[in-house]
Amino acid sequence: MNANPGPGRIVVGYDGSYEARQAVHWAAAEAERTGAPLQIVNAYQITWPGAYYPAVAEQLEAAQEVSEQRVGEIAERIRGLHSGLEVTGLSVDTPAAATLLDLGDAGARLLVVGNRGAGGLTNLVMGSIGQQVATHSRVPVVVVRGRCAVTEGPVVVGVDGSASSTDALGLAFTAARARGVELLAVRAYVTPAYSPLPRAEVEAVERTVLDAGLAPWREQYPDVKVEALVAGGSAAKVLTGLSHTAQLVVVGSRGHGGFAGLLLGSVGLQLMHHAECPVLIAHASRAE
Repeated sequence: MNANPGPGRIVVGYDGSYEARQAVHWAAAEAERTGAPLQIVNAYQITWPGAYYPAVAEQLEAAQEVSEQRVGEIAERIRGLHSGLEVTGLSVDTPAAATLLDLGDAGARLLVVGNRGAGGLTNLVMGSIGQQVATHSRVPVVVVRGRCAVTEGPVVVGVDGSASSTDALGLAFTAARARGVELLAVRAYVTPAYSPLPRAEVEAVERTVLDAGLAPWREQYPDVKVEALVAGGSAAKVLTGLSHTAQLVVVGSRGHGGFAGLLLGSVGLQLMHHAECPVLIAHASRAE
């Protein structure tokens, strides 16, 4: 089953595992909410470079049949649950991370992965495929984890003034409006031990910066209720704590200031390991 529904689609990796099924259901709900087509992808590898015994034609055909059946079954289930949603499948004997990244480059609006997997997306943990996709993608990536089916609670976004967090703000406002929920914009800070300023003054400065950064977005999205929160502590700890009551946490792929070093391996990576709800990683546009 090979299909390309064109640009603007939501692409989700699927390997038959429980985590992957959760990712597909989350992606389907997001596709229905945004009017985007959904593409379910099973990228499997029966052979790999350096394999001692190359696969024979019969093995390749059998693997492709199993993959197509796997994708076909979940696609039919999603169509049954989301009438009117355009759902296509793709089964390919290629590395999973590279396949998803290529589909992102080909015009997908969003890539969705589970927090771990098996089979076609073997060992989909944040040190493996999920991390590769979230780190190298040129389009936003959602890692589905934790309370992934929840539809209550705010959308939470980390703000630090970087280009990447600006992208995160745009995605977060859009997500909050689509869901009809409040947006909680968070600026975390850590006061140096040697700082001569009292904590109240530091918070006042941080809040001024946060409010200034939110002002144009509030104007652009007047229908979105926004709460601004300035919190002392590391960004990862603050956002992970808020994820327990949020339905989505949005962060940039890298940042500075309150989110110093927001790179996968830092705040983003910690959220993908420990958040209690799906995590959306925004990526600043960049040309080669």
